[in-house]
Amino acid sequence: MTLTDTFRLSLRTVISYRLRSILIILAMSLGVAAVITLTALGDGARRFVINQFSSIGTNLLVVLPGRSETSGAFPGAVLGQTPRDLTLKDSRLLARLPQVKRYAPLNVGEAELSAANRLREVTVLGSNADLIPIRHMKLAQGSFLAHGSTNSAQIVLGAKLAQEFFPLKQAIGQRVRLGENRFLVTGILAPQGESMGFNTDEIVIIPVEQAQSLFNTTSLFRILVETKTHDAIEPAKRAILEIMKQNRDDEEDITVITQDAILATFDRILHALTLAVAGIAAISLIVAGTLVMNVMLVAVNQRTAEIGLLKAIGARAEDIRLLFFAEATWLSITGATLGFLVGHIGSFLFRQAFSQLPAWTPVWASIAGILVALITGILACILPAKKAAQLNAVHALSKK
Repeated sequence: MTLTDTFRLSLRTVISYRLRSILIILAMSLGVAAVITLTALGDGARRFVINQFSSIGTNLLVVLPGRSETSGAFPGAVLGQTPRDLTLKDSRLLARLPQVKRYAPLNVGEAELSAANRLREVTVLGSNADLIPIRHMKLAQGSFLAHGSTNSAQIVLGAKLAQEFFPLKQAIGQRVRLGENRFLVTGILAPQGESMGFNTDEIVIIPVEQAQSLFNTTSLFRILVETKTHDAIEPAKRAILEIMKQNRDDEEDITVITQDAILATFDRILHALTLAVAGIAAISLIVAGTLVMNVMLVAVNQRTAEIGLLKAIGARAEDIRLLFFAEATWLSITGATLGFLVGHIGSFLFRQAFSQLPAWTPVWASIAGILVALITGILACILPAKKAAQLNAVHALSKK
């Protein structure tokens, strides 16, 4: 048998056993589609997290109270101690460092916002004017702490809040009540949507001193620090640790997190998760391979007379093995191609349904899914092909 005859006969056999072929192709395609779709979701989640962190700046340091060890916990907590609070004095110390471009002390809480006969709970950020450029926010209207004391009762409203409370008139210059205090609206944030776990269109920003008074605290939640250049991140981290240690009785009880470290950690975790999900999905291809082997073993018994006839007219054992390999190749290629199309259509539908999730399938996942399907299908036919090749022509023809 020539190679052309082998492929032509194997294709004819695949078409003639329609139900069997459809079941094998369906199993293969579902496995490949699962690999492609799930890796797209995993990689999309990784890209989403990275984009979220990138949106808050590239030269960012976050100063937290308490010294975190490798376990991520404050070591003194075991002894019942609590980390020393961050204060406004600490934040002003950091502003003196030559590597620091700007800084933003931060308090976060919730309070009731009321104005124009409307009332609702809102997330409150207490900070200074540098919070807006550090977090890459934009003001659609007005300003924030551009004039007057940093302790003045100014407030910036998120875009959605401004529309809800003042739908028919200009929000700038209006008075609102936050908790028990009255504030003057001096700015409106540009629409930005979700960022770092909360909707920036539904927040308010007030001076940090006003936030501390509102929440009855003298401590800070975080201090955000932006360095002058990306290369200054590590020197700035060392300088922050040193100056805070000098100011805290030679005790290092703060943690400085760099954005690069956060991104690298999330990237490793989510990349490993993507690989794990792809591995779980690939198990379905092994199941499909088992189906191929079982179906072909049954096919050997069904086609005993056919195999005997081929041997009687001169087909060698190698020709019979190649014939079964060709059938498995046709089925695997068809299943892999169909799974490739279904997987990418599924990824497209996810991107349409969740526009913030960049669910693009990595190239390696598409290639790996197709290769695993082909290899699994071909390996699964080794035993049936060997069994068929070993049939005796006379005994095979004598079977009905």
